[in-house]
Amino acid sequence: MLQRRTLMAAGLAIATPAPTPARAASIPLRIGLLHTLSPAPLYIAMERGYFAAEGLDAQFRFFEAAQPIAAAAVSGDIDVGITALTGGFFSLAGRGVLKVIGGGLHERPGFEGTAILVSKTSGITSIEGLADHSVGITQFGSSFHYIMGRVAERAGFGMGRLTLRPLQTIGNMLAAVRTGQVDATMAIASQAKPLVARNEAAIIAWVGDIAPYQITAVFAPTPVVLNQPDTLHRFARGYARAVDEYRAAFLLGGDPAPLVPLIQKYVFTGDADGARKIVADAGYYDSGAQLDAADVAAQLNWFTAQGLVKTQAAPADLVDDRFLGIL
Repeated sequence: MLQRRTLMAAGLAIATPAPTPARAASIPLRIGLLHTLSPAPLYIAMERGYFAAEGLDAQFRFFEAAQPIAAAAVSGDIDVGITALTGGFFSLAGRGVLKVIGGGLHERPGFEGTAILVSKTSGITSIEGLADHSVGITQFGSSFHYIMGRVAERAGFGMGRLTLRPLQTIGNMLAAVRTGQVDATMAIASQAKPLVARNEAAIIAWVGDIAPYQITAVFAPTPVVLNQPDTLHRFARGYARAVDEYRAAFLLGGDPAPLVPLIQKYVFTGDADGARKIVADAGYYDSGAQLDAADVAAQLNWFTAQGLVKTQAAPADLVDDRFLGIL
């Protein structure tokens, strides 16, 4: 389990370097993402000036859910996106309009990323006990749907033994498990742990320990991949640089204090406990933001087998490894 580090109050006051000035003729780059801790390396790249140093005028476009980010890429409203891989995403990518170009957050053993959360009245104490119970997800075809498929497989029973209830939002999922309207759901650590602390739910497992997988990935519209490869190479260099700095500070025993204020500008703003949450809930990124392409293929195959992806696309056709590479 990920070891917790303590931050001295003085450590958070460390001054951060001024961003590198942008070049005179900057290339615009619109990046679509969620306003969460998950894409933390992108915040670092922006605040450290790594995109500007590559001659990019990078701008964040924030969304409320994963699917609208993919839709925005298809419509040309963003140039790069990072989000969870869903049935909807694979359906769009299968039409040839999107390409996965790199990795993001990765569920890994020992890292408290996504928790399997159960209600206090469910009586469930293990993933095997989830059989014949209700589980709250956002919607069919979501990453939460995929997680429960993998968990059910690991527990030794089929999806038919779960009653999936689409609740549309994560807030609804948390409320439903807290009030016992569903027996189980999933939530990231910063959402799950407060419920446990208030004795409103229990954590029975962490997804990374049960079903490691590439939870988020970086993608771009196919026209950008074909017509603006230089722009994507510039983005990739700035992003990979930030990922490796993130890894050194949060995952490899370095000092996270200088990076915390850069991230907190975007998440846990105004939260007195926000700095501790950023350190405690830091998720896993692979070196250089490489992509677990084999797992992307496994996800596509799973969604296709469930009838949630209709297009017949080979996994290799969805990935372009020229920019950030694959594991």
